[in-house]
Amino acid sequence: MVRAKKHLGQHFLKEPGIAARIADLALGHDVENWLEIGPGTGILTQFLLERTKALRCVEIDRESEEYLHMHFPQLDVMHADFLKLELSTLYDSDFGVIGNFPYNISSQIVFKILDHRDRIPVFAGMFQLEVAQRLAAIPGTKAYGILSVLTQAYYDLKLVFKVSPGNFNPPPKVQSGVLLATRKADWELACNEVLFADVVKTAFNQRRKTLSNALKKFNIQPNESLQDQIFKLRAEKLSVADFVALTNRIESGS
Repeated sequence: MVRAKKHLGQHFLKEPGIAARIADLALGHDVENWLEIGPGTGILTQFLLERTKALRCVEIDRESEEYLHMHFPQLDVMHADFLKLELSTLYDSDFGVIGNFPYNISSQIVFKILDHRDRIPVFAGMFQLEVAQRLAAIPGTKAYGILSVLTQAYYDLKLVFKVSPGNFNPPPKVQSGVLLATRKADWELACNEVLFADVVKTAFNQRRKTLSNALKKFNIQPNESLQDQIFKLRAEKLSVADFVALTNRIESGS
């Protein structure tokens, strides 16, 4: 039996019905290639293998890797750290990402997916509930932040269902949530996307300040016109579209 390792953030899902629901969520989309992150003992993997022939797995834990080779000899398992993996070389076409994501690096996983959004039309999986809620949060809520805006700029997000600690071995100290993200049809932003990310991060890094103060490094000169009332707001009040407009305003220098 594989031992869960705390330093890897491992909490193995033990309820097959939940794994089946996650597989159904993701594989209902028109994506042939799939990459599973951290398959562990393969509770999700078994359902993915039933539905797709183009599955690859990335596993950093040697003990889990050996277990997978023994129980799923047909499975393509890469021993690697997902965060260091060169994703552009894995497939010749688009691919989806799925997994019971290690909670200690789940935000970093999402940021890496965003870096490869042109190749990843869908991702789905298990997150710490707090992270899932941040991803799917709406403007004006406490959970809404950098992760929310940058992900929602490119993907439609849905927190599908919650999962209690008792469904894992060992049980985590937090609630969990299953999230589905599908790339928007118009996912390319109508602005400088590098500047957009900088504006969003800068605005939220001082989220208690109004935008006129939080964004001082961009040397904006707000006036009293109606369109500039946005600078009296805090970052958490702005939608993705607002941030796109703000980015264009900053780039134009007007």
